[in-house]
Amino acid sequence: MKTSRDHIPPHKQRELDRVLEIIHEEFEDALKEGTAQFKKRGRILKIILFGSYAKGGWVDEPFTMKGYRSDFDLLIIVNDRRLCDFATYWYKTADRLIREKSIETPVSLIVHSRREVNTYLKEGQYFFSDIRKEGIVLYELEDEPLAEPKPLSAFDQLRVAETHFAERMAAANEFLELANHACMKSFDKRAAFLLHQALEQAYACLLLTLTNYGPPSHNIKFLRSLAEGQDRRLAEAFPRDQHRERAWFNTLNEAYVKARYSKHYEIGAEALDWLAKRTTVLLEVVRTVCREHVEILKKSADEWA
Repeated sequence: MKTSRDHIPPHKQRELDRVLEIIHEEFEDALKEGTAQFKKRGRILKIILFGSYAKGGWVDEPFTMKGYRSDFDLLIIVNDRRLCDFATYWYKTADRLIREKSIETPVSLIVHSRREVNTYLKEGQYFFSDIRKEGIVLYELEDEPLAEPKPLSAFDQLRVAETHFAERMAAANEFLELANHACMKSFDKRAAFLLHQALEQAYACLLLTLTNYGPPSHNIKFLRSLAEGQDRRLAEAFPRDQHRERAWFNTLNEAYVKARYSKHYEIGAEALDWLAKRTTVLLEVVRTVCREHVEILKKSADEWA
């Protein structure tokens, strides 16, 4: 795997160094009170930068019309699957990275055990194959290499992509239809939850269709970041240049839990109307990008026939 990050500007490298410090500090803090043996032996084995900053195609334009800024995408590999639980071991890390003033670049974390990553590679999960090929190792406890990837055949890639596209796109459309009905009836909390689900399914559709991997997360800000990293056309659906609209998206991100269980959760009709319209735009972009990808896979499969 790659180790050089010389192509990244010095100020971004300093941000990455601070990100690594916080990850290690918070992980150590999360384990220090543990009495279980797996916690006492808990280790971060590797931290790998992937995505646009690894490949060299990042965007850092927070003051433009769309206000787009690429994330630092990090794969953290730990030595025990139980340490992957985000709510228990990584939530405080993510929260601190958001609040840290010396880090301007958003940070997206996915956490897996080494066994999980090696299994994905052997199963032909090309999301992880791409990380193994293009990722940059920022930290490693030991230099044990990851498993050799076993690529899927062109036919299997097509079959998997078509299945993901059909299932997830249908789910996204259904949730959006239900959300629009809830908006019309002024069922605001229900509408927010359903819009959240439409977005979650849409982003998962894009990720699964293009990479055969979707992280187990209900955080649509996180999913949006990963999906936009695959195709920047998705950023057109939710511009970041207006504070009010960013706040509406953040409120929707909380809907998965709070819209169902909190009596204090509130979201207005104007916000819901804007979010529903932008979700419609997103679904159209996702549909276009996924269809393009499926057509490429079809051509590849035909060439191998």
